[in-house]
Formats: sequence, C-alpha cells, structure tokens
Amino acid sequence: MKLKYKNNKTEYYIILIRVLPDVQPGFLRTLLPSSAPCEPEPWENILQDVENIIMPGVVHWQSPHMHAYFPALNSWPSLLGDMLADAINCLGFTWASSPACTELEMCVMDWLCKALGLPDHFLHHHPDSRGGGILQSTVSECTLVALLAARKDKILQMKSSDSTEMLSDSLTDTDESILNSRLIAYASDQAHSSVEKAGLISLVKIRFLETDEKFSLRGETLQRAIQEDRRRGLLPVMLCATLGSTGVCSFDCLAELGPICAREGLWLHVDAAYAGSALLCPELRYFLSGMEFADSFVFNPSKWMMVHFDCTAFWVKDKFKLQQTFSVDPLYLRHDNSGATDFMHWQIPLSRRFRSLKLWFVMRSFGLNNLQAHIRHVSVSMAKLFESLVRSDSNFQIPAERHLGLVVFCLVGGNALTQELLRRLTQSGTMFLIPAAVGTKLIIRFTVTSQFTQPEDIHRDWSIIQRTAADPDLADRPRHIWSPNFVSLVWRWSYEALIAIVFIGRGGRVKGVLLLTPEPHKPFAITTQSNLILQGSHYSPIPPE
Repeated sequence: MKLKYKNNKTEYYIILIRVLPDVQPGFLRTLLPSSAPCEPEPWENILQDVENIIMPGVVHWQSPHMHAYFPALNSWPSLLGDMLADAINCLGFTWASSPACTELEMCVMDWLCKALGLPDHFLHHHPDSRGGGILQSTVSECTLVALLAARKDKILQMKSSDSTEMLSDSLTDTDESILNSRLIAYASDQAHSSVEKAGLISLVKIRFLETDEKFSLRGETLQRAIQEDRRRGLLPVMLCATLGSTGVCSFDCLAELGPICAREGLWLHVDAAYAGSALLCPELRYFLSGMEFADSFVFNPSKWMMVHFDCTAFWVKDKFKLQQTFSVDPLYLRHDNSGATDFMHWQIPLSRRFRSLKLWFVMRSFGLNNLQAHIRHVSVSMAKLFESLVRSDSNFQIPAERHLGLVVFCLVGGNALTQELLRRLTQSGTMFLIPAAVGTKLIIRFTVTSQFTQPEDIHRDWSIIQRTAADPDLADRPRHIWSPNFVSLVWRWSYEALIAIVFIGRGGRVKGVLLLTPEPHKPFAITTQSNLILQGSHYSPIPPE
C-alpha cells in the first residue's frame, strides 16, 4: 500500500505485493511508544506512520488474490455515505432521537426486501405486514436476537393457560430459568459457529443435525430430531437454516423445513449471510422456495453489495415478538410520538449508527442493474472459470458442488498433501486461502471476493497453485497432518528409513506415536499414551534411535 499526502488530500495507491503481511504476533508493540503523546503531532507524521507501521501489518481484503473468506467489499458511495453519517453522528435509538435516521432505514429496508424478492410480511410499509427490517452490526448478533426472541415467545406460550406444550398441569408460576432449561434449537452440521455461540449466551441447547450428500439439511432429519427431543421432555424452539454455508456454500432445504417448523411451532430463522446478495438476481433465487415460512431472515450487504462493514440486514415477520423481548421504558427515553418505530426495542444495544445512509447511497449510485451485473461477474463468471481450471487437472478434486462464488478443492493424494499445499501457498503471501472440512476430507476454499478480479487474476492464482502442487518436495517435508477424528493434530516426520507419526489430542496431550517402515502397511512399533503436555501450538519430534 502506498500513501501519498499532497495539497491537503490523501491519495491511496494499492500495490499488492503480498496479500498476507510478513509479521509475527506482537510486531506492532515494539514500533509504537509505550504511552500516548502529551502534545499534538503533525498530521503528516501520523499519516507517515500509517504507511510505515500500520500498512505492513494489514491483510489486503480488497486484493483480487484474497480468497480466504467471503467478500468484504467497499465502494466510493458507501465510503461517502458513512463519512456523512459519522459527521452527523446521531445515536438513533428512538424515532425522536433522529427521525430521519429511523425513517430512512425503514424505507431502504423495504427497497432491499423488494429487490431480493422476499415475502411481503417482511415489509414495514404494507397493509398486511406486522414485520419489518433493521440494519444491525453482524449476522452473529442477529442470530442471537432471533434466538432470544424465539425463546421469549416460547416461554410466554408455555406460561399461558392455553399452551399446547404444557409440561405439567400448570406452568404459570414456573420460573423462566426452569422453562429455559428445557428448550432446544436446531441447525445443520454446516451452520456457522455463531449459532453455537448464540446457544451459549442464551443458555438454549443447540443440536446440530446431519446433512445429506449435498450438505443440505432435509425435512425428514429435522422431523425425526423433533420427535426424539419431545420424547426426552425437551421443547423445540427454533431452527436456524443456512443458505450458503461457510464451508462449502450449501443450502438447507427450506421447502421441506419450512412447513415442519410451522406445524411444530418452531421459529424459522434463515441465515443467508453470504448468499443473500445473490437474491438480487432472479435467476439465482432457486434456493428461495419455502421462504414464506421464515420468521426472520438475515444477510450481509457488507459482503457482496459494495457496502463496507458493518451493514447487516435483518427482517422479522412479527416485530412485536422482538419488542416483547427487548423493550425497556425509562422515563428519559420516552417521547410524544409513541406510535413511531423505536429501533432500540429491536436489538440488544441501545444506541445505533446511521447505517442506512451508505446503503441508500450505494443503491442509488449503482442501481439494481449494475449490482446484479457485479454479482453475476463474481459468482458466475470468475468462479466458473476457476472451477473449470481445477477440473482440467487430474491431480485435483472438487468434493462439493460449486455454488455462487465459492469453489472448494483438494489434492488427490489426501489430507496431508492438501494441508502442505495450503501451508506453502499461505506462507508465500501470493494469495490467501483457508481450509474447511467435507466429512473426513480436508479441503481448500477458493472464494472470488474482489470486484477487481479479472480472468488474468484467476489464471495467475491457478498457475501458482499448480506449480506449488507439482513440487516433488511437497510430499517429503515435515508437516502437520489434519485429522477429523479424536486427534486435533498429527505430525509426520521422516528420518532416513523411518517415519514417525505423533498423534496429539486435545490440550496438546500426545495420544501415541506410530513408527513406520518405508512400507506404510507394515508398522513395526507403536507407543501409546504419553503424559507429555505440549506448551504452545507446535511439537518438534526427536529423531528415533
């Protein structure tokens, strides 16, 4: 990154030599003073330190060679919108605290709801709707909000005299903590880790259900789990369905899950953090069947829609179920317009940013047609190109079907080779990739993230991947070998004619050492349990005697 300061303007020139910085934890502490300055410093000095100290430690998320996570894009309308919002600096917790902040958000969320083809019950301004949308900080927060609202609604149902899920003759006076202990929510085994975290915070049990061969949660699996848990005395409260999972971009079957949730009284929350932006394109709405059953829906415009972080769109079918969960009414927050929307009752925090300005700027500056063209370029053209290159090389496999902008691949030689390939690619800094798992198979995720990505970038990255994989030294270097089972780490070490594999379990405890001859099918020595506890994350084996 090159920064230029001239004539009271800052100009940024991105020269991406490395996607990943070549630094170690703690690098910045030695470059900064131990305490803040007592006197003001010149702006030129501050900007120079940004270039010399900060930028060398930055991961370049806007690089066309950044493939590790899902996109985190930006654009000049988004930046200008946020600059204006920061200058206004209102805290829009109630309508009265900033009427334009609240009302623009309601209008923009309705725009977005219609653009995505979502059900009318998510609209603020519709005669048959009790719902609406709100901009939050993250999908993780919205999943927690949905679970807390579902929990509150279920507990109120259980305590009511006409509840159909009575666990005893009367629950009216039962402490809510007792009722909470009997609740259980569901998600697929491909769901994001934020679902597990929401369960930890809400003290609601989360059961992760097995997916089918396409990594999709099916209705039969959910129905069986509900029946099993009811027999155990538990009360199903929510399903978090995923559209576009983090690992392989798989889609749960809403058409089957939705009717079951409606019949069994489960809150259906739909997490489309990445894939939601694709709904702007009508031809990419093939996974939307069953959305009419959703009680809440969330996605990140900050991933694909040229809106920078943070900007998460969250809709609910019944806003009153949120309000009964989060409403507080101190005197100092009351105002005369009691019928107006106060978003503080829709969320965990009180204060909130003027996020709708940047989304409004982006939708107006680009228009839906250009946003659709951007989605099609990233999700269809560039990802399809990379997929075709991988399929053309017999040394590689694609274990899961490509959806949208994510391609997952691995080497034919197994998990150990795939792990070493990933390590070398990451260490080179030429691109950034991360692993995931498909059953017992280690895979590498390749996500097309940047709006600047062109075919030559895809060919460049594939050439580096191929060249690295073809290195004859790849199979012979010491490496950590990933294992999906009881061990969290395996180390393979070669010494003359012997190969030592050290199995390391949770907490760094060595589970055993396997010594092999050059013929892997003939192990000649096995040492089992060891009391050695490792310090740190790496283990260096001693050559066998």
